[in-house]
Amino acid sequence: MGTDRPPRRSKSWIVSIWIALSTLGLITAGAGLVALQPASADEPRVATSVCEAHELKAILEQNPDAAVEIPAEFDKPFPSKAACDSHVLAWDDLAEGPRQPIPFSHQHHAGEWEIDCMYCHQGTDRSQMAGVPSVELCMGCHEHFPAEYDELEGIQILKKHWEEQTPIEWVQIHRNPEHVQFQHQAHVRAGFECQDCHGPVQEMHKLYLVPDTQWWQYGLPAQKLEMGWCIMCHRENGGPEDCYACHY
Repeated sequence: MGTDRPPRRSKSWIVSIWIALSTLGLITAGAGLVALQPASADEPRVATSVCEAHELKAILEQNPDAAVEIPAEFDKPFPSKAACDSHVLAWDDLAEGPRQPIPFSHQHHAGEWEIDCMYCHQGTDRSQMAGVPSVELCMGCHEHFPAEYDELEGIQILKKHWEEQTPIEWVQIHRNPEHVQFQHQAHVRAGFECQDCHGPVQEMHKLYLVPDTQWWQYGLPAQKLEMGWCIMCHRENGGPEDCYACHY
């Protein structure tokens, strides 16, 4: 008659515990627990452009031990970090305003570099229509910039227009009806600033129609570029209120 023996336990429970401890990054060693090191350290983030190099440098300033690598070919001052940032923000699809054919930032040009509005919009003080910068005018500056700026897509588009001698088809933002005659030169000569109608463009990366509501004597709201909005401005500043001043 054989002796009853307890059933042999499977060693699978040992494997299960080992897997669990390994998952937690721990294994038993002597009397304590030791953290497991990863099989291989995380690969460093390597810059692939000057703009990305600026981003990694900013990370290094916050964390000197960050795993980043900046190849010498991208460790350059130009394009500047401000140019890289504004280039992205000018094409931010989540921001107000239409997407322009070139990511041109007014904040970068008119704000940071303090370029006068009339330099780019030439003739606005002499013409009824606002002057739009030509490709030649843009290239007058950008052809002297370091070649590294060519990594920006906006500069590539600009130079393509220059090579093909084609105009840039900017998307118009401020537009009056065809039966309304707005004279830019009259308003500029009267001392009005561009910002009075266009808003603080020197603070905008992406232009849009800045909301502005005027309440006139009938208690009705008038939005920017509506007739009531213009009339209120004329009344406050001594402008003509005759219909033929704008409709002729």
